[in-house]
Amino acid sequence: MSTEKPPLASGLARTRSEQLYETLAAAIKSPFGSMDANGVPATAPASIGGGRETLSRKSSRRLMMSASPGRSGGAGTHIRKSRSAQLKLELEEVSSGAALSRASSASLGLSFSFTGFAMPPEEISDSKPFSDDEMIPEDNEAGNKKPRFQAEPTLPIFLKFKEVTYKVSIRKLMTSAPVDKEILSGINGSVSPGEVLALMGPSGSGKTTLLSLLGGRISQSASGGSVTYNDKPYSKYLKSKIGFVTQDDVLFPHLTVKETLTYAARLRLPKTLTREQKEQRAIEVIQELGLERCQDTMIGGAFVRGVSGGERKRVSIGNEIIINPSLLLLDEPTSGLDSTTALRTIQMLHDIAEAGKTVITTIHQPSSRLFHRFDKLILLGRGNLLYFGKSSEALVYFSSIGCSPLITMNPAEFLLDLANGNINDISVPSELEDRVQVGNSGREPQTGKPSPAAVHEYLVEAYETRVAEQEKKKLSDPVPLDEEAKAKVLRLKRQWGASWWEQYCILFSRGLKERRHEYFSWLRVTQVLSTAVILGLLWWQSDIRTPRGLQDQAGLLFFIAVFWGFFPVFTAIFAFPQERAMLNKERAADMYRLSAYFLARTTSDLPLDFILPSLFLLVVYFMTGLRLSPYPFFLSMLTVFLCIIASQGLGLAIGAILMDLKKATTLASVTVMTFMLAGGFFVKKVPVFISWIRYLSFNYHTYKLLLKVQYKDFAQSINGMRIDNGLTEVVALVAMIFGYRLLAYLSLRQMKITT
Repeated sequence: MSTEKPPLASGLARTRSEQLYETLAAAIKSPFGSMDANGVPATAPASIGGGRETLSRKSSRRLMMSASPGRSGGAGTHIRKSRSAQLKLELEEVSSGAALSRASSASLGLSFSFTGFAMPPEEISDSKPFSDDEMIPEDNEAGNKKPRFQAEPTLPIFLKFKEVTYKVSIRKLMTSAPVDKEILSGINGSVSPGEVLALMGPSGSGKTTLLSLLGGRISQSASGGSVTYNDKPYSKYLKSKIGFVTQDDVLFPHLTVKETLTYAARLRLPKTLTREQKEQRAIEVIQELGLERCQDTMIGGAFVRGVSGGERKRVSIGNEIIINPSLLLLDEPTSGLDSTTALRTIQMLHDIAEAGKTVITTIHQPSSRLFHRFDKLILLGRGNLLYFGKSSEALVYFSSIGCSPLITMNPAEFLLDLANGNINDISVPSELEDRVQVGNSGREPQTGKPSPAAVHEYLVEAYETRVAEQEKKKLSDPVPLDEEAKAKVLRLKRQWGASWWEQYCILFSRGLKERRHEYFSWLRVTQVLSTAVILGLLWWQSDIRTPRGLQDQAGLLFFIAVFWGFFPVFTAIFAFPQERAMLNKERAADMYRLSAYFLARTTSDLPLDFILPSLFLLVVYFMTGLRLSPYPFFLSMLTVFLCIIASQGLGLAIGAILMDLKKATTLASVTVMTFMLAGGFFVKKVPVFISWIRYLSFNYHTYKLLLKVQYKDFAQSINGMRIDNGLTEVVALVAMIFGYRLLAYLSLRQMKITT
């Protein structure tokens, strides 16, 4: 291996260059050194002339890439990151002032076309002086360890979309006819395994709609064009191969990070894996995402302290990559994150793509460092395609049509200004200026510049005439896969990760862990026990041997029937509306059957629902002097449990039908009040035409059962109610338990899955 020193200049620069060369030579010879892609050390690190003592930016980048961890072509050896940082510092000291200025501009992600310096397109990606790894800031949340995503075997997906359109019908007035509004118009693009495609554009430009269409989350009836996966149309089989991360982190707040990912693994990974293998996969994802430090911390939410925003976003991504998806789609994964965490998140997406995955993400306004990390870019404006191609060539393209920034600015900010039609601090193309002057319209009266509508029309037309046809021809090229690999996307068989019983058990356990904090909050426990104590004091050792005492105790039994009919209803109406986002997300990913979820959701509440009523009855029963024998006590408790389950079914049905908390609360208030008034305590003689209401009232049947349990051997009738065996009331309550729940289930079946 030749180690001949290059010619150097004189003075301090010569000394520092010699030191740098010796350091690099020693690094290459050392057992921890790395070679470049060809297995040889990098070429001369400096191109130093007589009057220019500067390093070539491209050579220095290659040099640093050969010394950077993860970029080595050798057999698993590399120079440590600390040494890379030291070499970077020495390299900067060698450079002259002019070279340092240019290198600083490049490291900030600024294009030289801003100042009029023409730079070839192939040089733009090499304009950063050091390796990408050196520009990754230290992530305080995930530690210094860079995540490594193993290239697990998966079906490669080449995604293409041609002339994609999407319209929605909007009815402005109740009487007017619906008007079609075009959200997307003629969008073309493609992305291959190993690439990260960014969808950029201002708010309302159609980014999320396009992402949902590509992920199969929107019905194809309202869309046009073609979206193909390995040259095949979308099929339900692809649900298990597509990961979709929504903009909002939809997670259970009371579960820990480890529990969240473990439940996802047990539900989504194939049946062929054992439970231990699925749980091990969850641990591996935690390590890949750098979440070891917070794996036992609750996710948290609006009222619960938990992990940070960056960690929560990584958990959302982990929920999807745990299935080893071939295609990963993310909706604004950097929203609400600081620049350091956002850069870490985008770098993580790059690592995922390098493992053979296809990654598409929407992004609103990235920093310059984030912008340079995308492989491909789609720029949308008002639903139209303004640019599709390599992100490194976007500025060159817009310069070619006469749109260049007049001042130094973030490339993403420049592109978003163009998409909005804002050309302040941007050169006006002569063709656009001539068009506005000839038409004598489309000009802003205050500034005299072309209007946003005129700028948008020019950009759309420029792309259609200069680039669109070439890109459309590329989309016609077949993907480099054999027919067997292409045919895999046509399998229509739905693949569940677990059997129905396993799904039920997993969801039951998850629901129990999630809601135990809510059920045993100090507020709820205080509410129930304080009510019980007040009742015990007001009805302290009541005597039923007198008519007045009997009437008082009947009032107590009616209050118990009303309280445990009212309380569960207003708890249950929140169940499905609050979990609607989670239900939509998990059903869209085919995580479980709806029947397994519904049964687990309704039965996981039962163990918790029995604890507080039992404490309530223990306090009230003995303080108020009800019949002190085991048989009446346990029958009274069973009666209250039947009332709770029946009223809970009514709350579930109302919540599932309306899926709106305000409307559901209003309807539940009216219904419960009606059932209470028809309960047989306030009104003894009800008109015939409305008397049927009492038979629908669980308060009425519970009140009658409690009277029969307490006074079966004491009196023949109480308050006009005949004392018998109570079989009719039991059958009525059981019918309500199943009838209300069936209504709730059918309502959920009719609910459309939305993104």
